[in-house]
Amino acid sequence: MTTTTSITVTGMTCGHCVAAVKEELGALPGVTAVDVDLEAGGSSPVTITSEQPLDAAAVHAAVDEAGYEVE
Repeated sequence: MTTTTSITVTGMTCGHCVAAVKEELGALPGVTAVDVDLEAGGSSPVTITSEQPLDAAAVHAAVDEAGYEVE
């Protein structure tokens, strides 16, 4: 079963920011894809595809580790 989780991340401004967030979220167990729609300097929608539902705290911690915030 595939699960999709949608979050909004603030503070990303460039491709490097997107890569950092994708790397941290992609390292979570079961994550198969991370898609980011960059809104430079604003709130960027992020869609995470995983094999099972993700723990919200783990998602927030991964984004925090990348240096950004979940809205």
